[in-house]
Amino acid sequence: MTSLPEKTDKKLGLVIDLDTCVGCHACVISCKEWNTQGYGAPLADMDAYGAHPEGSFLNRVHSFEVTPDEGPSAVVHFPKSCLHCEDAPCVTVCPTGASYKRAEDGIVLVNESDCIGCGLCAWACPYGAREMDPSEQVMKKCTLCVDRIYNDNIPEEDRVPSCVRTCPAGARHFGDLGDPDSDVSRLVAERGGMDLMPEQETKPVNKYLPPRAKDGLGETDVLAPYLDPVTEEADGFVGWLDRALSRI
Repeated sequence: MTSLPEKTDKKLGLVIDLDTCVGCHACVISCKEWNTQGYGAPLADMDAYGAHPEGSFLNRVHSFEVTPDEGPSAVVHFPKSCLHCEDAPCVTVCPTGASYKRAEDGIVLVNESDCIGCGLCAWACPYGAREMDPSEQVMKKCTLCVDRIYNDNIPEEDRVPSCVRTCPAGARHFGDLGDPDSDVSRLVAERGGMDLMPEQETKPVNKYLPPRAKDGLGETDVLAPYLDPVTEEADGFVGWLDRALSRI
């Protein structure tokens, strides 16, 4: 039997460690597999092995090369999916109410039976986290594997999003970011976790942990200019990441 969440002030979400992610795409493959078998309608793959493949992916990993004025370059792997924003613009613009945010845990979902495929939510999302399924012609997105996290029929250690369970580097963490004493909230506080594109004022629940300096390794810390400071300065890591994402 699957238990349903009680109404609380929960803010379930992900904390992604950019220092640990190795860009292996295991999370992408796991997400695709889980949501294709359990999403209701399979996530499309059109002409998967042809010259112009097209399909739906609810989680993607982008890789960026950081090139400082001095010293060697470095690569940052950046996983991206729905950030389950507190003030989700995709919910606001949806003309049918198909996009909605659950009061009990803060997860943003799409009721596909009400989706008319207009694409307004994709245009409103500043993170490019929406996926129009080319076969079903409805919008799909990360659900935080809501069909796993409350499922009493699977082992307790598996009641986390598929991407979190699969990540071989331990770069993805899941929990209640509305609870300041939760493991994920403590991790954000200790590591200076940050919002993506805070100027959008969407208040994303998901947080990112910046890459750490490679102290004691005898290497030039090529990321230092992007990490000090990491909050408001235009040349900080958040500023760099915003500029990089704007080119996707």
